[in-house]
Amino acid sequence: MKKYLLPLVFALLVSCRGNSQGKKAQKKIYKIIKTDAEWKSSLPALAYDVLRHAATERPYTGPLNDNKREGTYLCGGCKAPLYESQYKYDSKSGWPSFDRGIEENLEYDVDYKIGYPRSELKCNRCGSHLGHMFDDGPKKTTGQRHCINSAALTFIPKDEK
Repeated sequence: MKKYLLPLVFALLVSCRGNSQGKKAQKKIYKIIKTDAEWKSSLPALAYDVLRHAATERPYTGPLNDNKREGTYLCGGCKAPLYESQYKYDSKSGWPSFDRGIEENLEYDVDYKIGYPRSELKCNRCGSHLGHMFDDGPKKTTGQRHCINSAALTFIPKDEK
């Protein structure tokens, strides 16, 4: 009887499913919804790859990395305001960096694409990938670095608002 007890207990444990194992993650429904073909036809190639497929532009190649003008940075996909120029700083990382964003338009997710968890930043209106957040930003402000792809952004100068 004892030799059957251990395999029976093991079989019961393996076959039991908790409630969380049977549920699929809820997919967020965004305010801006387009098909992949619509996104592809409405965005430049690099912006499409970054925004819709979480690609990363090469460092120091984005036109907004060195931008020092006053204004607002918008989502390249849906034009939601994401960052104000007063919170941009030179992180020397090769990508536009901000110590904070316009919170109601940002979504925080976890990205495991390189083997460990990173805080992914997305647009809260259309779900587009923007970049990642790190805790190595300016200590005198938030301590955060929102490391954003230039290709994910559109810049509107202050005098054009």
